[in-house]
Amino acid sequence: MMAGLVLSFIGVTLLMWHAHLTLDPNTPANGALLFVMALAGLIRYTYRAPKSRTQRISRDAAEYLGMFIVVVVLGALASYPVAVGTTGYVDMTLEQIDQFFRFNWVGWYDFTVAHKSLQLLGSLVYASIYLTPVILLSYFAQADRKAEARVFIASFWAAAIFTLMLFVAFPAQGPLAFLVHGPISYMPTSALYQSELIPVLRDGTFHQVSLGALRGLVCAPSFHTTSAVLYMLAAWPIRSLRWPLIALNCAMLLSVPVEGTHYLADMIGGALVALVAYAVFKFLAKRLLLRKTLDSA
Repeated sequence: MMAGLVLSFIGVTLLMWHAHLTLDPNTPANGALLFVMALAGLIRYTYRAPKSRTQRISRDAAEYLGMFIVVVVLGALASYPVAVGTTGYVDMTLEQIDQFFRFNWVGWYDFTVAHKSLQLLGSLVYASIYLTPVILLSYFAQADRKAEARVFIASFWAAAIFTLMLFVAFPAQGPLAFLVHGPISYMPTSALYQSELIPVLRDGTFHQVSLGALRGLVCAPSFHTTSAVLYMLAAWPIRSLRWPLIALNCAMLLSVPVEGTHYLADMIGGALVALVAYAVFKFLAKRLLLRKTLDSA
């Protein structure tokens, strides 16, 4: 897993170089990220041979959370150079898929506009994409469930790669930009970032990426949906967390069309990405466990 993250870092660095993009050196987020990663690394190294349960939990939690943060940051950062190489938009196709399933995005949006409570609740549960993995990885650390933690992180990592690959084929402005004409009554969390940032990345007028202001550029597939499905799959075997996390992530899924400015087609694609990534690494984990069992026999 660590080798995969190192290769991912090298890959993202090369993508940024090829797209003539650099990191903004003046953003405070750079220092904050370095501090967090250094702290996680220090804890992991200090307790590499733990002498108590507390030390083991601290070591594992630092390892899991540190690796997860790296995956998240690299995935979000990679979307910028990937966007540079995209052409056109597929919003018409995505909207036609929604029509096939009789999903009315504008109606969903208008219903949210008419209810302030839905706007507040939607923005809160949409942000829970950052809360659920902290809960899951902390549980895996204290319960000494290393294999499950690594399958979860690896699945998330693979899903991010699949999402970026599909982004190349399915760039989109998002339904807010494509379907809403005139004044915008309610600006959701994802705003108009796809329609505003992708063009300037393509034409080369955007050069510096700030870690403190990374924006979601991928419309299809929906990575919030991918994350929610992976979170629920990881939570299902954990009796104490199963229903609270499933409820939270179902609520997040309901917020995705408006707060994430996603078509239903994006969400279907995101769910499929999650299922494929999870199935691949679950299969690999079982094969590895079987091999270890046979080697020790």
